[in-house]
Amino acid sequence: MTSPVNFVSLLFPNVTQLDLTGPVQLFSRLPGANIHLAWHRLEPVATDSGFSILPTTTFDTAPQADILMVPGGQGAFELMDDALALDFVRRQAQNAKYVTSVCTGAFVLGAAGLLEGRRATTHWASHPLLELLGAIPEQARVVRDGNLITGGGVTSGIDFALTVAGEVYDAATARAVQLTMEYDPQPPFDAGSPARPEADQDQVRRSMAGARDSREPFVARAAARLY
Repeated sequence: MTSPVNFVSLLFPNVTQLDLTGPVQLFSRLPGANIHLAWHRLEPVATDSGFSILPTTTFDTAPQADILMVPGGQGAFELMDDALALDFVRRQAQNAKYVTSVCTGAFVLGAAGLLEGRRATTHWASHPLLELLGAIPEQARVVRDGNLITGGGVTSGIDFALTVAGEVYDAATARAVQLTMEYDPQPPFDAGSPARPEADQDQVRRSMAGARDSREPFVARAAARLY
């Protein structure tokens, strides 16, 4: 893709900030990248980490995205009831080269009707709920289905962003940014997913039950509007 490249991400209250800031940090290192954070208004938006982030544009003034991204967090489920936000996602997706999400941002894409019959992933705790929105859930760090690229939970956003960089630019450019950011993960514990040997399976069961109880009503309402 020739420069400039517009990366447009939703920014919304109670976003998981690393879902947003991890990929955005990587995207900002790419040649010709223009980063746009879109919300209803140009005022500070509180994240789930105790600090706020300023939008750079509104739904009405945002440029057409080359790469549209929706990050996750509990706020993503509340966003599923926001008709204006969903309309923005649909409009942007029509002409975006890539439509993408990180973590539970996939549910916003689903609520906008963009996951029907498409393979997608999200955070493991909410993964089974994707099917309610017509998606084909796939357990993976990053899943690509045509121009749809979805990342798993939170830290998967870095792998996701490198995947997007490789698609939009090329592998050499993605590798150069990976080196610049010293992305060379070597975690001191082996509990990073339910499948890892040190993962606490009681925690897995509690987290999945909690996610189902707190998030399924939002997903069910969105599914009812779609079908």
